[in-house]
Amino acid sequence: EVQLVESGGGLVQPGGSLRLSCAASGFTFSSYAMTWVRQAPGKGLEWVSAINSGGSTDYADSVKGRFTISRDNAKNTLYLQMNSLKPEDTAVYYCAKDLGSGYYGMDYWGKGTLVTVST
Repeated sequence: EVQLVESGGGLVQPGGSLRLSCAASGFTFSSYAMTWVRQAPGKGLEWVSAINSGGSTDYADSVKGRFTISRDNAKNTLYLQMNSLKPEDTAVYYCAKDLGSGYYGMDYWGKGTLVTVST
């Protein structure tokens, strides 16, 4: 059974940093692309970042230069390092597994972790 469990969310002041983790199990983690998606209160889903099985990364313009996605295949864990956080980054952050090694669409999602950026 595929499981994705996010952690690391919380309350942080503007300009602060957080690192999100996504522990994966039930599939060969190293063979699949992984994605972070977020949903701000009252808004729709927003794609944030993705990393393919080879380690190539991509970012939404809204987070480029501030967020860094990475993966540790030995630990079956996906990360999102978030720096210079802004109030508009407040959202529930979800990790998702791709259908394949590249970007083909997401088939499994975690339950999310809440990030609140506020004074």
